[in-house]
Amino acid sequence: MCTSLQSDFQLDPLVYHGVACIKGTRILVSVVLDALSQSHPVEWILTQYPVLTADDVYAAIAYGA
Repeated sequence: MCTSLQSDFQLDPLVYHGVACIKGTRILVSVVLDALSQSHPVEWILTQYPVLTADDVYAAIAYGA
């Protein structure tokens, strides 16, 4: 069973043991936040993970806050 968080994230026990990931992907919110903490710009993240949108990155920031 999948639980939605702000409709941008999902917690699914079958995907990464229920760790928060971007909805519809297997990209962990923590991966996005780690990239940002290493001073990578949003544009770099989007090139590394083309399935993401800028809104996904900003939602991950809001989730982390």
